[in-house]
Amino acid sequence: MDPARLTLAAEDVEVTPFEIPSATGGPFLIQILYQDTAKGVVTTIVHLPAGGLVPAHLHRAGPQMHYVLEGDLVEAGEALGPGALLTHAAGTVHGPHESRGGAKVLTVQQWQSRDGQFDFHLAEERERRAAGPPPGGTAAAALPPDPTAPNPDTPEAEQPTS
Repeated sequence: MDPARLTLAAEDVEVTPFEIPSATGGPFLIQILYQDTAKGVVTTIVHLPAGGLVPAHLHRAGPQMHYVLEGDLVEAGEALGPGALLTHAAGTVHGPHESRGGAKVLTVQQWQSRDGQFDFHLAEERERRAAGPPPGGTAAAALPPDPTAPNPDTPEAEQPTS
C-alpha cells in the first residue's frame, strides 16, 4: 500500500467483529479502510447493529469525526440520518451512540491506534475521577486525563509510541 495515495472500494475491505467496552446489542462490526499508526490516524466504517448502544465515552489523544452513511444514528438522544456529520474534540464526552434500525458510519480519528485497539474511555470513569478521590485517596485521582498516559479502562489498548 502506497501511503501517499490509496484507492479502494469499501465493499472489498474485510468486515470484522469490533469489541467496544460496555457496548450492548451487538455484534458491532468494523472495516478499517486506512490506518497510519505513525501519525495516529485511522479511517473506518463502523457497523452498528439494530438496537446497538455504545455508552458515553471520550478519546483523549485526538478528535473524532462521524459521517452517517446508512441507517440511523442516535447521538445523545438526537436522531440523525444519512448525511449527518458529527465531530468531537479530544477529551470531549460524546454519546451514547445507538441505532434503532442499524447504521453504517464512516469514522475518522486522529488518535493512538494499535492493532484495532483504540483510545476509548468510558464517561462514567471520568466522572468518578472528577468527583475527587475516595475517602483516604489522593488528590491525583481528580486531575483531568493525560492524553499521553496509559488508558486505565483498557490498558492493553494503548502502547507508548516511539
